[in-house]
Amino acid sequence: MTTTILQRSFTHQFIERKSRRVITEKPIGDRSVHFLYHHLRESAPAMFRLLTSARVSSLLAFCHYDLPSNARRNGKYLFEGIGADWRECLQPLSYFDSHRKVFERQIRYWETRPMNPRSTTVVAPADSRILIGSLADTSALFIKDKLFDAKELLGPACPWRERFNNGDFAVFRLTPDKYHYNHLPVSGRVLDIYGIDGRYHSCNPSALIAMASLYAKNRRVVTIIDTDVTGGSQVGLVAMIEIVALMIGDIAEAYSEEGYNNPRHLMPGMFVTKGCPKSLFRPGSSTDVLFFEAGRISFAADLIGNSRRHDVLSRYSNGFGRPLVETDVLVRSTIAERTGIKSPTSMSEENL
Repeated sequence: MTTTILQRSFTHQFIERKSRRVITEKPIGDRSVHFLYHHLRESAPAMFRLLTSARVSSLLAFCHYDLPSNARRNGKYLFEGIGADWRECLQPLSYFDSHRKVFERQIRYWETRPMNPRSTTVVAPADSRILIGSLADTSALFIKDKLFDAKELLGPACPWRERFNNGDFAVFRLTPDKYHYNHLPVSGRVLDIYGIDGRYHSCNPSALIAMASLYAKNRRVVTIIDTDVTGGSQVGLVAMIEIVALMIGDIAEAYSEEGYNNPRHLMPGMFVTKGCPKSLFRPGSSTDVLFFEAGRISFAADLIGNSRRHDVLSRYSNGFGRPLVETDVLVRSTIAERTGIKSPTSMSEENL
């Protein structure tokens, strides 16, 4: 059965995980994004392509994040403006004298984002809003014709694409107010890491609705991790796709096993540890996507329950009008458990 996305309203809500409260989101720059993707894209396609190019995206980021601030824009003012908590940060409040420094802030994640140490858990890679689903039932997550095609998102050169057939996925949507370091969701050995060129589209829900398979059009970095190794999470292959968005000019690799010390680029063959910082999104909004092999993980019960709620207004819905609901999660919090079923072709917490 073919299903389509309906934009039910301009209202978009999500569920706060700890309290289970329904929160109404006010996407930053919503009117501008709506104009760009619902008017300019059709009436002036050349201008639309220019505005979503790497050069213009970098210029927009410089104007917003790097131009000298006025006297009012001290650290406290900047944090209050986006609703973030400076007390989580490693640096003192006096350090934060620009939007870029606030966006690229480092936090005491070992204190403020505790992680269940049990090896059977899979954790969130970012402070974000999560949508969960199965590639065996892609009608559960469609925008227009599709939100993404797994094989397209991984790229044609990925030799492990078939391993994720009928598997599970999770989409993590970061907003500009979030902490923008990505952390590893699992432990294991890196099989491959590669970039795929693309444009710089907004990850605002309005833009996603306007353009089918938008995530697969953006620049992204794909990391394939084999967790079925000694010390690994034992959940099969995991693909982590980091996707840039409007004003994101770079994904800076910054793997660190202790705090943010001695950051390194990931390389095939490296063993990586769950919960450690992996990379940093440069200013803008952005998205992470995880793919899992079929039958290897089970999502947390509260996330499944939230995804089925009917009292939340969402810009995402299936063909029957049921909203597809996001839950706000913290980086390193548990999102899934391994099932204990090993893949015959393997290659080598409760919520906090």
